[in-house]
Amino acid sequence: MAIDDDDLFIEEDLDESPLSAPSHRQRSWKIAIVDDDDDVHKTTCFALQYTQILNRPLEFIHTYSKEETRRVFATESDIAVVLLDVVMETEHAGLELVSYIRDELRWHDTRIILRTGQPGYAPEEDAIRDYDINDYKTKNELTRKKLLTSLTAAIRSYDQIRTIDASRRGLHQIIMSSASFTVEHGIDAFAAGVITQIAALCGVPPEGLLCAQGEPFESNHRQQFNVIASAGQYSRLMNCAIDDIGDKKIEDALHYVLTNRESLFSEHHMTLYFSGRGNRPLAAYIDLPYALSEINHHLLEVFCSNIGVCLDNLSLVNQLKNHAYRDQLLMLPNRLTFIDHINELIKNKVPQQMLALIDIDDFAEINDVLGHHYGDLLLQAVADRLRTDLGDEIFLARISGDVFGLLGHQSQLLPEKIKQLFSSPFIFDDTAHAVSTSTGMVELAGYETDGAEALKDASIALKRSKIYQRGSYTLFTRKMGLEIRERATLMQHLHEAFDAERLFLMYQPQIDLSTKRFIGLEALIRWRTDDGQMIPPNDFIPLAEYSGLIISLGAWVLRTACFLMVRLQQAGLAPERMAVNVSVVQFRQDDFVENVRKALADSGLRPDSLELEITESVTMASASMFESRLHDLKKMGIHIAIDDFGTGFSSLSYLDKLPVDRLKIDRAFVQQIDTPTGPRIAELITQLGKKLGLKVIAEGIETQTHWDILKAMGCNEGQGFFLGKPMSEDVLLEWVKARI
Repeated sequence: MAIDDDDLFIEEDLDESPLSAPSHRQRSWKIAIVDDDDDVHKTTCFALQYTQILNRPLEFIHTYSKEETRRVFATESDIAVVLLDVVMETEHAGLELVSYIRDELRWHDTRIILRTGQPGYAPEEDAIRDYDINDYKTKNELTRKKLLTSLTAAIRSYDQIRTIDASRRGLHQIIMSSASFTVEHGIDAFAAGVITQIAALCGVPPEGLLCAQGEPFESNHRQQFNVIASAGQYSRLMNCAIDDIGDKKIEDALHYVLTNRESLFSEHHMTLYFSGRGNRPLAAYIDLPYALSEINHHLLEVFCSNIGVCLDNLSLVNQLKNHAYRDQLLMLPNRLTFIDHINELIKNKVPQQMLALIDIDDFAEINDVLGHHYGDLLLQAVADRLRTDLGDEIFLARISGDVFGLLGHQSQLLPEKIKQLFSSPFIFDDTAHAVSTSTGMVELAGYETDGAEALKDASIALKRSKIYQRGSYTLFTRKMGLEIRERATLMQHLHEAFDAERLFLMYQPQIDLSTKRFIGLEALIRWRTDDGQMIPPNDFIPLAEYSGLIISLGAWVLRTACFLMVRLQQAGLAPERMAVNVSVVQFRQDDFVENVRKALADSGLRPDSLELEITESVTMASASMFESRLHDLKKMGIHIAIDDFGTGFSSLSYLDKLPVDRLKIDRAFVQQIDTPTGPRIAELITQLGKKLGLKVIAEGIETQTHWDILKAMGCNEGQGFFLGKPMSEDVLLEWVKARI
């Protein structure tokens, strides 16, 4: 809306004189004049010409309507103040622009001074209340001095808001940059990241930035510094020495900062210093298009300190990475690196690749007898020979304590070649040590999964070698893997069955072969799956022993059998004893004897009503431990039987020392009665029992002939399907009642 120029600026006596024009490199404040009267634009510019506010000149942007303003503002940024007319093409055009600036452009920092020649269209109280404006002036009250005062206050407010916001964004940038540095790998990536983050922090393009790292220079006392990351016009200087940069100003600045270990600021560039504890100095040179603000200086101080911490973290990460992927004793790649290498071979489908695991036989005993230092020397000697003889074509790693991993072409990893590597003794510490090894091997062809799967299969083959053909090798087959996985599945189901109480006990009668008297019971564990399938004990008992489940399982069997025996005694239906099998794993537990005592106490069963059946493998597992615990059990009054006698090749002289009550003939020897050779071993065991003063019981009696022959040779007792099948508690009660 047009008004007289005299109304816009009332002349006043001013003491200040116009200032000189701004220099080219100075930043300016953008002032938008939005008014449909061209005279207002001219008089405003004339009144403010050569004016500087907060040491910056003013830059004017002119628009004459609401629509033009929308178009211009859509491509502008950093406008400090808008001098906005209320009435232009419509009476509310100015107020509608306020909503556009705040709500659509989201310029919340920009200060808006509403100027109007007709206050009635936008009353001051209503405008201040309903619209986000910062000042309200009528044009006839705006002298030059009052306009300058309002503009100075608005710009100062804008600058303070932007400073606070810059501080907030800068601190956020520092936090985010620190997070990004923690995942970088290596000093080069770290330095490149520093360049990017400084540019973002200061609001300058990543041009003209330079990082340098100190390196020792032996020919004189001065360090030589090398460029390790560069950008923009300095890209060509990558990896060159600072003295070869060719710009003395930059060379001197970097030398000063890296030598004095402090940052350096000037009007047109800055050189920042970063260092953590114990790190070589790192510096960055940055060209500046304008002088930095005070808030930028404060943020850079925080940033430099933070980068110092990041340098420490980078050093720590590199150390951890080295420990994570490299064996520290032998300085060989470790298991993780080995798996990564397998993954690469599988991914790239490299043909005819073989994976071999070599285990030093009896290494644990070497450590125990000769000491860990000697064991370390042996491992070092083995590693050195493998490195030398296999060369670079074979990837060598230390997988675990005494297991080495080899990866390479099948022709280079033939079993004979591997065995030849250990044909001559290892010489170290003035000692010659011969080494035997077991090897597990697997071909990588056909693997589409990760390397850990192939390594697991090689471990399966290695375990087979150590169990069945120690000192030799085993090549993994798919059938072998299938068997192992079936065992693993069965083991998982066994744990689930025990937790869900799907395991149960059956009881098989034991009979005096001469009198046919019911003298005992044996508790036998059974497993029926959800679909009704019975799993043979020979299939799941070894798994329970291997997994350790047998400890809990055995304790449950013992307690359940004791409580049943008490119920039978109370009903007047009990035999002389209840026999319970004990695993070697159970017997090795320190609290085994105490658990037996507790089962008897909790159930109320007399010790002489319990018999523990122990296999020969238990008796030979640890002679001194076994003998001590066996005597403890015998002192309590518990009966002891040796189960499956004749299958474990016991030492007879040792057997004579043990407080045993009964020998049990294995069913395999009973079945020999039906063969042409006859029951020779059963007869020998029976005679041995008599000589040792022990009772003899035979299991697996399935016919009258078995009974008659065993009875004739002097076998005291027996059990088997012919005498009585394993029965549940309910069926057993009926069976016992029927015999009374």
